[in-house]
Amino acid sequence: MRTRALIRLAVILSVGGFATAAFAATADDFKAAYAKAEAAIKQAHALKNEWTTTASELKAAKAAGDAGKFDDAVKHAQEAEALANASIAQAKEQEKLWPQAVVR
Repeated sequence: MRTRALIRLAVILSVGGFATAAFAATADDFKAAYAKAEAAIKQAHALKNEWTTTASELKAAKAAGDAGKFDDAVKHAQEAEALANASIAQAKEQEKLWPQAVVR
């Protein structure tokens, strides 16, 4: 149930990111969005809770950026960041909740 809420949060955050990406993105916009996504992914990796979909979104962002499609690249980078942030939230939530699941 909480996982669904986290996924909903990721979708909402990514949609919010799409709304801010309505302008014509530049290479600098892409680099900034990509760096933010990478930082969030590194944090998720440190918590050992990376979602597989995050890596594919970051790869799509890189491919779009290399092709000069900066609007798409920013969109994919923001999606990767939102997914990474949701996986971080999930890891922190599960860290608090796992003791309740232990049978005593």
